[in-house]
Amino acid sequence: MAPKMVQSATNSWDITDFVVNQGHGVKGLSEMKLLSIPKQFIQPPEERIDASKVVCEECIPVIDMACLDGPKVAQMICDAAEKWGFFQVVNHGVPLGVLEDVKEATHRFFALPGEEKRKYSKENSRSNNVRFGTSFTPQAEKSLEWKDYLSLFYVSENEASALWPSVCKDQALEYMKRSELVIRQLLEVLTRRLNVKEIDEKKESLLMGSMRINLNYYPICPNPELTVGVGRHSDVSTLTVLLQDDIGGLYVRGVHDTWVHVPPIRGSLVINIGDALQIMSNGRYKSVEHRVIASGSSSRVSVPIFVNPRPSEVIGPLPEVLEGGEEPLYKQVLYSDYVKHFFRKAHDGKNTVEFAKI
Repeated sequence: MAPKMVQSATNSWDITDFVVNQGHGVKGLSEMKLLSIPKQFIQPPEERIDASKVVCEECIPVIDMACLDGPKVAQMICDAAEKWGFFQVVNHGVPLGVLEDVKEATHRFFALPGEEKRKYSKENSRSNNVRFGTSFTPQAEKSLEWKDYLSLFYVSENEASALWPSVCKDQALEYMKRSELVIRQLLEVLTRRLNVKEIDEKKESLLMGSMRINLNYYPICPNPELTVGVGRHSDVSTLTVLLQDDIGGLYVRGVHDTWVHVPPIRGSLVINIGDALQIMSNGRYKSVEHRVIASGSSSRVSVPIFVNPRPSEVIGPLPEVLEGGEEPLYKQVLYSDYVKHFFRKAHDGKNTVEFAKI
């Protein structure tokens, strides 16, 4: 049973234990109608978003994929990947109903009682491929992030059917399946500019050999200006395909230390380049820092699909990129080592990619 007057008793009980170890999550705190956030969630000023650095007149490209066969759309995708590392796509072929269903399923999972969600915590889950948690890496963080998540690593349909939570597994699987075509289309376009003639079986394993889907929940926050939903980071994926709800809160690093909001567009998907593709493109495509703010008005959900190399793959600049004599900027790295390096520390901007630099 949670304490009833958290706002006046934050020193008399272990909030980290309540949120992380007992599995109540940030949602459990939020439901207590706190007057202020506990000190464990207060971020240092340099990690909070500075409104003076938000550039309202800029936005990431929105690309209509209805005319993908034409050269103009392909050029827009590659240009966006080089300049921004982020873009939104519409008319991508994933039905709106599938997108709405997986958002509803996310709300259903996080509406479960704490004891049900705890079945999927690190200590209790039947598989490392299914994980309910809070923040990012609590044991390594000085300040916790205002977010709960369910992370689902896809191995096979049979494993997903057996181990993923029943309230969301069908919708999560359908969203992943329906997104496979647009993922492949985007990778074909992006690698064509890198002189890759086709994505054969070997390239497929390197570019999209594994996938993870996260259901993210950002509860309403009494002091959103003091914390973050997700801290500054870049993804370790090849590509990330993100479904937002209509609340908003995702910000992307712009030029000159600015931040650009990614406004929700109904039916769109947000695409961003991950570190793996930055490394494989030898820095041509940019894996860009991004962050999520907390909201004082509404709870928010998002559903990213992380498209990754197979863990056993070695990533480095593609031979096709270097065949013209270009010097490699990155060494060859076992992808599973790169991912372990990312997850053993707190979010720290773009520092993970330094692990692979020559």
